[in-house]
Amino acid sequence: MLAVLTVSTVLLTVCVLALAASVFVLARQIGVLHERLSPIGVQPILSGLRSGQVLPRIVAHCLDGTPFPVGGLNPSGRFTILMFVSADCPVCKRAFPVVQAAAEKRGADLVLVGEGNVEALLVMTQQTRLHGTPLLTSIELLLLMQIDRLPTLIILDPQGVIVARDLAGTRSEIEALVATLPPATEMARTEDALHVAV
Repeated sequence: MLAVLTVSTVLLTVCVLALAASVFVLARQIGVLHERLSPIGVQPILSGLRSGQVLPRIVAHCLDGTPFPVGGLNPSGRFTILMFVSADCPVCKRAFPVVQAAAEKRGADLVLVGEGNVEALLVMTQQTRLHGTPLLTSIELLLLMQIDRLPTLIILDPQGVIVARDLAGTRSEIEALVATLPPATEMARTEDALHVAV
């Protein structure tokens, strides 16, 4: 009888310790998810270039090393959406299709700017269907914009002026930023006017 009581006490102790460890692990994971997905209560003061300023012409590079100009006058006459992402950002991967659909609907050019390890970004391109969306790396662009949270969207008008800039991790945040773009028909008229001016 005493042996059964001892065994059951030991088993109960092991179960309590395992339950305590599980609660600790879950609490830690919930904290990490809360940090990643929580809305930003007080908006941080953005450093770097802001709305109304012109993003100067910068030559970034695609992952294969091909030069890709960003900023300044867009020869296509279209608005540009810069989406800053990282290979280890799950929110970026979820937000990308929403941003891509919005860019197509509004007739804007979408460009991804990757942060971090190039090899990890290459793996990300294999796992995510980019459908021809360029993924660039540029330390100069990251330094100019001072991106501190991901994913961040920056919308440029055809002259390279920053129209909007903000964190875009949820559908409502993305829609609010994309709402600053003119409708596709207006954008087509702007593009035609730029071509006539040239």
